[in-house]
Amino acid sequence: MKAIVYTKYGSPNILQLKEVEKPEPKHNEILIRIKATAVNSGDIRLRKADPFAVRFFFGLFKPKINILGGVFSGEIERIGSEVQRFKVGDEVFGHTDMSFGAYAGYNCFQENGSIALKPATITHQEAAVIPFGGVTALHFLKKATIQQGQKVLIFGASGAVGTAAVQLAKHFGAIVTGVCSTANIDLVQSLGADMVIDYTKQDFTKNGETYDVIFDTLNKMSISDSLRSLKSCGTLILSAAGLKEMFEANWKSITSSKKIKVVTGIISHSAEDINFLKTLIEAGQLKPVIDRTYSLEQMAEAHAYVEKGHKKGNVAIEIH
Repeated sequence: MKAIVYTKYGSPNILQLKEVEKPEPKHNEILIRIKATAVNSGDIRLRKADPFAVRFFFGLFKPKINILGGVFSGEIERIGSEVQRFKVGDEVFGHTDMSFGAYAGYNCFQENGSIALKPATITHQEAAVIPFGGVTALHFLKKATIQQGQKVLIFGASGAVGTAAVQLAKHFGAIVTGVCSTANIDLVQSLGADMVIDYTKQDFTKNGETYDVIFDTLNKMSISDSLRSLKSCGTLILSAAGLKEMFEANWKSITSSKKIKVVTGIISHSAEDINFLKTLIEAGQLKPVIDRTYSLEQMAEAHAYVEKGHKKGNVAIEIH
């Protein structure tokens, strides 16, 4: 089968299309013919080993995992002898967690992983882009325990996590403000944001507004400045924070008179979360946002585009 393989850390050009052995499902696994995946920030970080700490978990001198891809949509071709949740022919989508491996024609996953039946109303490309931003936004917003009518600001509202966060926060009853560039204002408004701030023209930390939740999806927001706009006992979500930002935010939460709550760290997810997203898609409350679609053979080009940091929503990969 075809797969995109990388054997060293570096630029997009290290990603090579190769023929690799088709996997065999174990007794508790399903073999999925992958029809679509996506290029996400996690793939970029692993390919580059940036930050350096990536190497301590995924290989100090070279990557232990040679096929990236953390999300997928496809069709079940075979099942293990003990599989009960799914059957051959089911169309499914999901998140691979830390196993990756979706940059390939086939892969095996445990049936109890973060996998659900694909909504019939969307394509495989649309289904594949939902889990990364969807489960990330859902994980952090659940920890914020949003109440009806609370004010939530999403910084980086036009990215993979941001477009999902806007829609999920609206589902939870929030009054949502999205922060993005001029080019993405219409997109963020179309996702249900009550207000959109163009960061190239206005600094939200200086407009006098305060919010119950501030969600930084990009790790590009000033933590100190943002605290001015956070209500007392409010929640600061840092989904993309590095160790430096985590330390700074937690220190300020201890020393601030506002008694803020900081939510950061590694996400967790389950099949229940994927099924929740599926329900919202079917109800028309969660829409996939795709900027561009590339073929598997164009993976290096797709990585280069995502790495520029200007994509709207997601970049999908179609696998034939």
